[in-house]
Amino acid sequence: MTFNLNSNCSRCGKKSLLTDQVTGEQFCGKCGYVASEKLQASGPEWRSFQKDGGSDPARTGAPSSLTIHDMGLSTIINPQNRDATGKPLTASMKSTITRLRTWDSRSQSSATADRNLRQALNELNRLKDKLTISSSVLEKAAYLYRKALEKKLVRGRSISAMIAASLYAACRDTETPRTLKDIAEAANVKRKDISRCYRLLHNELNLKMPVVDSIQCIARISSKLKVTEKIKRYAAKILKETQKRQESSGKDPMGLAAAALYFSCAINGVSITQRDLAEAAGVTEVTIRNRYKGLKEAKILELDF
Repeated sequence: MTFNLNSNCSRCGKKSLLTDQVTGEQFCGKCGYVASEKLQASGPEWRSFQKDGGSDPARTGAPSSLTIHDMGLSTIINPQNRDATGKPLTASMKSTITRLRTWDSRSQSSATADRNLRQALNELNRLKDKLTISSSVLEKAAYLYRKALEKKLVRGRSISAMIAASLYAACRDTETPRTLKDIAEAANVKRKDISRCYRLLHNELNLKMPVVDSIQCIARISSKLKVTEKIKRYAAKILKETQKRQESSGKDPMGLAAAALYFSCAINGVSITQRDLAEAAGVTEVTIRNRYKGLKEAKILELDF
């Protein structure tokens, strides 16, 4: 029983209304007048029960996502041939449900664009596991591919190359350190094909891509070589001074990061070869030497950080 202090009894006028939480009745504690026989439920409007006897408190399904071909808004017919009470379906009803499942799967991929999108997003989910991409980058890649599909840029081109180019554009836009070579190896597509599709997306969709920050490449190279935090901080200071003097424009960010790490290791007394740096950064030894020479000519390496 709970008191309702904000309401007066319509018969005796006293503030003595009681509410029975079990039956839902609202009555007066003085005169016994029943004000209402039903209580409005304040809980969820439905409950879903699990097989183990517990109840599922969730009231909604999964959120909509661009990485699903139907954005997660379609209806799925349960593959278990049981009704709501858990009893097996009859033979005639089982045949009807099987036929409904068949037509439901056909209707979801009837158009060519739908089949194309489903295949591309399956390829995108495969690349996610290989490249360890976050969900926000995947959403951006799926958005770019849907835009390309609307403008009919995919027609006559490889689906794998287009989805790889969309993923590379999403990585560039979110400043995720993934190179074109990494995506080409994960997608098993030629780098030349991905770069051609990327240029098409960049021109047709009017994409504004930020410049790749070479400082972000330091952590990636350092994780492969297992260098100390002191070396990474010193290399980051070199690259910040390089960006301040605008000496990094037009140069490969991976090569610049590798050259800065090479000098940082040398100045801190850590022995490391250019070959190891080149393999970790995915560049050639000549690139590291040229970038190192450029930093030396700009007198950046002579500064006291």
